[in-house]
Amino acid sequence: MTHLVEVEFKGNRRAFFTWSGQVPPKLRAAVIVQVERGEDFGRIHATGDLAGTRRAGTSHGKASPAKLPKAVRLATAHEIDTAVRLRVDEEAVRKAALEIVRELHLEMKVSDAEWQWDRRRLTCYFTAEDRVDFRQLVRQLEKRFSTHVHMWHIGVRDEARRLDGIGRCGRQFCSASWLPELRPVKSGAAKDQRLSTLNPAQISGTCGRLMCCLRYEHEFYVQSRKRFPKEGKIVTTTIGEEKVVSNDIFRDQVTLRTASGEARTIPLLQYRRELGDSMVPMIEAAVDDDALGGHEAHQTPDEQETRDIEVPRPYREAKAAGPLVPLARAVAPARLTPPLVVRPAHVPATPALDRTPNDAGDEGDVSIDEASPGSDGETTDSVTTGADTDANAEAKRRGRRRRGRRGGRRGPDGAPGASPTT
Repeated sequence: MTHLVEVEFKGNRRAFFTWSGQVPPKLRAAVIVQVERGEDFGRIHATGDLAGTRRAGTSHGKASPAKLPKAVRLATAHEIDTAVRLRVDEEAVRKAALEIVRELHLEMKVSDAEWQWDRRRLTCYFTAEDRVDFRQLVRQLEKRFSTHVHMWHIGVRDEARRLDGIGRCGRQFCSASWLPELRPVKSGAAKDQRLSTLNPAQISGTCGRLMCCLRYEHEFYVQSRKRFPKEGKIVTTTIGEEKVVSNDIFRDQVTLRTASGEARTIPLLQYRRELGDSMVPMIEAAVDDDALGGHEAHQTPDEQETRDIEVPRPYREAKAAGPLVPLARAVAPARLTPPLVVRPAHVPATPALDRTPNDAGDEGDVSIDEASPGSDGETTDSVTTGADTDANAEAKRRGRRRRGRRGGRRGPDGAPGASPTT
């Protein structure tokens, strides 16, 4: 069987290989792998499904060739001792390269040196602001160490990953411990989090660049501030024109200041209500149903379940600040309670669609039969007051039901749907 394994080398450098055997090697097991120029020494970093996931999600995994090299065998005790001696000798090689750089007056910094396990290759890692002609340096290094020398230009973030260390948070560098890919961090990430950019040293890491952790919560700050008004904006509230001074995204509070200099801090929900914002969360209408005057009995099971939701602290503060107007009442107050109509006891009840309140203030109820055909062919309105007899009212109701079943109005000639003559 063939297994996919990820091997780690010096300086947190990792690469993917294939392992032939029934069972893959254990984690941190020392192995000898096949490379471009001979063999090298490394330790197992991941196997199985984790290795496959890392190959698809890391930069070095995406850059790996389609046909992976092989992990030859497990390293013996003698091979492990040889690798340890090479690690000790690499510091002397780096110092020798620095001496040659000073002699040649090259604008570059040699950060690290790495021997291949079989000593067939020496890799020197350096950083530089501009392009450097290091051909003379390579010749002198190859002549001095009698091996093939490879110069590798890296960035300051990659240098921090290779050398490793402790950050200002007191923990190991993220780039050297778990961060799968190094991405540039823009100054806008610090501004969105309201971090001071006047002193870059406070938000910079050991490498001199902006800290990688500024990217972790940047999206949270951006999405949270979309719910708040823009700072410096002039708004019109219940007490007049005010200026938005600051926003507190963690407590959901907005600080406003009037033209006279008086400042106040109110919850975000109260600010949106004062501006007449219709996008107030619907939980507000569900929680404040006690202001509707006993409508709990008419609630559906889903609405009653909504009342059991815990009320957030900003909402409780907003409720204590003043009376609340539920969104349902503000949008459609007429739907909460049907209109009441008082009828005399002797008048029989008529269908709701045929009854309207008496706007003129007269006694009794007025029932308007809309669009009943007249004798001259035109449609007229017949008015029935409370003095009509029960027989007349019942006859009119039967006539309306009969016309509805026959398909509508009739013309003067008795034919359905005929237009009136002129």
